[in-house]
Amino acid sequence: MKRKGLVRRVKVTAGGRGVVSHAGVGLLRELAEDTGLSGGVSDVLADAYRGIPVHAPGRVFTDLAVAVADGADAISGIATLGDRAGLHGPVASMPTTWRLLERIDVEHLPRIGQARARAWAAGAGPDLGEELRLDFDATITIAHSDKQHAAATWKHTFGFHPLLCFLDRPEVAGGEALAGLLRPGNAGANTAADHITVLEQALAALPAYARPVPGDTRGPRVLARSDSAGATRAFAAACRARGVGFSFGFRVDARIQAIVDEIPAQDWTPATEPDRRHRDGAWVAEATGMLDLSHWPTGSRLLLRKERPHPGAQLRFIDTEGHRVTAVLTDTPPGVIIGGIEGLELRHRQHARVEDRIREAKNTGLRNLPCHAFAHNAAWLTVVLTATDLVCWIKLLSFGDHPELSRAEINTFRYRVLHLAAQLVHTGRQHHLRIDRTWRWSTEIAEGFHELRTALH
Repeated sequence: MKRKGLVRRVKVTAGGRGVVSHAGVGLLRELAEDTGLSGGVSDVLADAYRGIPVHAPGRVFTDLAVAVADGADAISGIATLGDRAGLHGPVASMPTTWRLLERIDVEHLPRIGQARARAWAAGAGPDLGEELRLDFDATITIAHSDKQHAAATWKHTFGFHPLLCFLDRPEVAGGEALAGLLRPGNAGANTAADHITVLEQALAALPAYARPVPGDTRGPRVLARSDSAGATRAFAAACRARGVGFSFGFRVDARIQAIVDEIPAQDWTPATEPDRRHRDGAWVAEATGMLDLSHWPTGSRLLLRKERPHPGAQLRFIDTEGHRVTAVLTDTPPGVIIGGIEGLELRHRQHARVEDRIREAKNTGLRNLPCHAFAHNAAWLTVVLTATDLVCWIKLLSFGDHPELSRAEINTFRYRVLHLAAQLVHTGRQHHLRIDRTWRWSTEIAEGFHELRTALH
């Protein structure tokens, strides 16, 4: 039987001209420049240089963030932009980028500053008439070599335990990063001081007009959500002092188990889904008066949910009558959230989206902390969070009307947009970037450049 060739073999040479790859990262570079992010970082770091630097520090910083968004997992990844100098212009070398990280003082570098306000005003902002929800969670970043302050983690691994805060943006994949605190691997999960530090950083990262004012019920509403690791009295008090509401997972112990047994069957209300349908096999009840909450901020409420576990899940000794029991502590008063206690429980359940945000951040440079010095890795974390924000804003500004791009996860977004192939043509005094017209998303990407420039000019 004669076999047919399944792969067309073409003649391969290295003589192509005017062809560039990774052309889509130009969107992120323009965004960083037009929002003032590059200029703002340069202003902050100007005093760290003895003379006038060859490469503006803000441009080096944002170029590294763009390279991370493009898939770089080490500082050497900035060479991807440098190899496309015809498209991107001058790009700093890896040694220059290293020296920049040495000069970054994370505590005094306004990572976003006014850039977020500019991006939000251009159309990337959330609806401030709705509640802004800040999701706190920690994650493990494994170190495969000896690095400063790397330590054994509670998961019996070795590395770091950063605490992160994301603004919940369900309209895009990846979310919007507000703050992050790099910590040794043995840092406690429920350290109140760390949560308070990240809360202050997150509020400072918001535009001034989006920050809550304690005692002002007419101003922006901001909620801090976390699992039981954040459920400490000090963190709750810090939220109250800053005008931030809270919704914490509450540790389920023997006291909660006894309360569940005391609640009559008629007091359990079916839990709901986002479309207001009943959640099959799940019920919610309020138990505020059944547990002493006097040590928590005034107005704190305790909600309980019992649910039949999914197939294959194992029950714990604190679970009752074949139901998995969880608890929520919140200070949101009745009538604020539509749906009563079911709405409050649903709102807290949506905190689970932070796991997707962290997974996306790990696919955007967080999986690997490439430096030995702790301060350099803290600066790298700042770069990673900046890359996350740039991707979030470009999805909203350029592709808000194209869900297949705005809701694409980062690996898919790179494949469809950032790793775009195009032809760079010089005619007269103009430069033209001609996208491959056979690419499925070529029209959307070309329109995305136009949308970005219209929004920010």
